[in-house]
Amino acid sequence: MWIYQKTLQHPINLKNGDLQMAKYLITQFGGPNGELGAAIRYLSQRYTMPTGKSRALLTDIGTEELAHVEMIGTMVYQLTCDATPEQLRAAGLGSSYAQNGFGIYPSDSNGVPFSAAPIAVMGNAVTDLHEDMAAEQKALATYYHLINLTDDADIIEVLRFLGEREIVHYQRFGEALMDVYDFEEGQSIF
Repeated sequence: MWIYQKTLQHPINLKNGDLQMAKYLITQFGGPNGELGAAIRYLSQRYTMPTGKSRALLTDIGTEELAHVEMIGTMVYQLTCDATPEQLRAAGLGSSYAQNGFGIYPSDSNGVPFSAAPIAVMGNAVTDLHEDMAAEQKALATYYHLINLTDDADIIEVLRFLGEREIVHYQRFGEALMDVYDFEEGQSIF
């Protein structure tokens, strides 16, 4: 069912360490509007989609969101891997280091662990697709905020790529919504 290529969806080669930016970026790994939550949301919602097309779309985008988790994790690691424990502590990452070493733990930028609580799975295709469109907009806004927090061209380039993918996902969910409306229109309630 899955084919894994041992390359990232988009190349990442950050040349400079930036502990503060790593602290901000981790929110897209395990924060409430992050990629891990999106992947779980879409891969869970796919089961109750009424058409093969909408199920396939949620599977595809959910899988791509896992690739984005991998990209964010790679960025955080590249930004932190050469830091000393003292530097991590000074950047406010001492608690994370104490618990996880240099491991990339799913949390938000404040260190709050990942939670499935904000993930919406209603079992109603129209409701779920509207939630998905809103989730893509929140992720896009977060990428814009992250871009505003750095002047590192290498980081900005990857964040722009990820933001562009959020726009494409939003558009595809809109198309899926029309597919679902067309399907429901063909169904009689009598």
